Amino acid sequence: MTSTRRMGTEHSKTRHQLLDIVERLMLEEGYAAVGIRRVAREAGVTPPLVHYYFQTLDDMFIAALDRRAEHLQVRQTQILESADHPLRVMWELANQPSGTTLTNEFAALAAHRKKIRSHLADYAQRYRTLQLSVLTRCLEQRGHSMYGIAPEAAIFLMTAICQVRIREESLGVTTGHAEALALVDQFIGRLEGDGPTAATAPAAGVDG
Repeated sequence: MTSTRRMGTEHSKTRHQLLDIVERLMLEEGYAAVGIRRVAREAGVTPPLVHYYFQTLDDMFIAALDRRAEHLQVRQTQILESADHPLRVMWELANQPSGTTLTNEFAALAAHRKKIRSHLADYAQRYRTLQLSVLTRCLEQRGHSMYGIAPEAAIFLMTAICQVRIREESLGVTTGHAEALALVDQFIGRLEGDGPTAATAPAAGVDG
């Protein structure tokens, strides 16, 4: 007879504390620094207590990813649905370093863990679908063709530019960043009629 192992509840304060530590370690040291014993030590608890909430390390990573994805999905939906300039908002959301860094860590982790890869891909696809829906509706309302550029291509290029910029700046490389940011700012300004914002200014760094 197979016994069912008792697990901690998803809404437990301790569980959320453990997931906060997972996120912090991934941001500060990378996913390789995350382990059951390390998380337990950082939280001041025993490894068995961590296992009470997460049977395996993969379960802990997936819980951290799912929690963040759910939070961001709600927040991003609210922001985009109410935005007067959705393309500008997408650009500013994509330019947030902490979010991109954590996403890159999960992506690197997913390359070695199939279960995590499927969770990350599902979230990325859902967010891309949301972006496309909001942008397409905005273009239809304004009767704008976006100068012949497909909405899918615009969203992909903005995402790619942000991810590469943040990854390179972490290495001290900034060549071409200011020019690329200015180009996107100019394009968004022409499309939505607003000017560049401080949120898209490149971070200081050593030119590569």
